[in-house]
Amino acid sequence: QVQLVESGGGLVQAGGSLRLSCAASGRTFSVYGMGWFRQAPGKEREFVAAISWSGGSTYYADSVKGRFIISRDNAKNTGYLQMNSLKPEDTAIYYCAIRQTSSVSLGSSWYLWSKGRSYEYWGRGTQVTVSS
Repeated sequence: QVQLVESGGGLVQAGGSLRLSCAASGRTFSVYGMGWFRQAPGKEREFVAAISWSGGSTYYADSVKGRFIISRDNAKNTGYLQMNSLKPEDTAIYYCAIRQTSSVSLGSSWYLWSKGRSYEYWGRGTQVTVSS
């Protein structure tokens, strides 16, 4: 089992920055990768970014590419999402999710890394609100 706790959300003006954190505990030695997803009111959950835990390969949604940076600190079992140049349309609840190493490898497929079903464990989310 892996437990995930997100933090760092809040209210920020358009153009501002926030850094989200996702702390993993439990069977963290079995982490294969981490993804960030978001869900705005009335909309479906969408992929934001993902990172492989070992090699550090990263994947981004087109809507955040160039503005968001995903990273991880293996020693702290923590993942991060640095969000810059925030826009009102970035307003959502942000969730982190973990895929375990015991699962089939995702390789370098952006498609597979972007799918919610590729992840076994999810945090409860943190609210990000961007005012115009």
